Amino acid sequence: MNHIPFNRPYLVGSELSNIAQAHGNGQLAGDGPFTKKASAWLEKHTGCYRALLAHSCTAALEMAAILADIQPGDEVILPSYTFVSTANAFILRGGVPVFVDISSDTLNIDPSKIEPAITSKTKAIVPVHYAGVSCEMDAINEIAKQNGLLVIEDAAQGVMATYKGKALGAIGDLGCYSFHETKNIISGEGGALLVNAPAFAERSEVIREKGTNRSKFFRGQVDKYTWVDLGSSYLPGEIIAAFLDAQLAQSRSITDHRLQIWDTYHRAFYDLEQNGRIRRPIVPVHCEHNAHMYYLLLESLDDRTKFIDGMKRKGVSCVFHYVPLHSSPYGIAHCRTVGDISNTVDLSDRLVRLPFWLGLEGDLQTRVIETTHGVLCG
Repeated sequence: MNHIPFNRPYLVGSELSNIAQAHGNGQLAGDGPFTKKASAWLEKHTGCYRALLAHSCTAALEMAAILADIQPGDEVILPSYTFVSTANAFILRGGVPVFVDISSDTLNIDPSKIEPAITSKTKAIVPVHYAGVSCEMDAINEIAKQNGLLVIEDAAQGVMATYKGKALGAIGDLGCYSFHETKNIISGEGGALLVNAPAFAERSEVIREKGTNRSKFFRGQVDKYTWVDLGSSYLPGEIIAAFLDAQLAQSRSITDHRLQIWDTYHRAFYDLEQNGRIRRPIVPVHCEHNAHMYYLLLESLDDRTKFIDGMKRKGVSCVFHYVPLHSSPYGIAHCRTVGDISNTVDLSDRLVRLPFWLGLEGDLQTRVIETTHGVLCG
């Protein structure tokens, strides 16, 4: 019996020829033709003011933290149910992540929990668009506006998803994308910073270029470049950008294909939900998701553990997701939690992710579905 992996990176077919072309262009360092092309694609398709490729979403978040001028003791409000990079980016600047609970429907940050967490030290709100389903951005942006805060979107999972027709990552002041091999549009590693507030555009280039005004030099705006600000080496190499360019060119077909796989899962598990065995994902009507993942919510942690073990014995890899940051050793020592956080604790214990990758269709997906029914109902 062949093993079904949780993830398998997908090729559209032109990645390797793009890489060969990048080599032929004679520039493999960052900001070559493919970097510029991919950045232009992101600007056109998201409507952001400026898109800057980075070597990871982690790097994009770190740039956002510098642009937000996070100083020691400054606070940022975010969900505990997220990847460690969301918090680490601000910890590295001396900031204090303040965790609030998530909504039970989408597993996104609960807007009603944000305002009670705001203090005189709060600088930013960091919504995380879980599973490519948007947070309630109108409510979040209004809270930020009323309190003079920045909104930094962690849209690592949100490429090609929208909220009321607006691209995720292009709704707050800054947005961060991931092109890691587990995402929808991939380059192995890779990310992007979307700059939506024009006031951040010039400094974002400097931060990305190790704190120099090198970009201005190459545009002929200064006669030499020098060190002018904080920064680091956040650029991806041109090979990464060449791979990404190929994927971006097929982003609509990739997304449509993933939505077909997601819809097949969703229909197949309707009966399990009706019988009270699981809960399926919820996508609000004003959110267009991108089929980043398909998960099930089981009844308990014990049920999830048994399910993952049962699927593994049948040759199907399923995984749980984040261990909430507020319960981690570093989170306990260096972060704060405000208010009741029971949804985070409960849902993180019960969530399981099913295999999801392009090529998982037909007999393969049928096997995952039938095995899921067998393990849950056997």
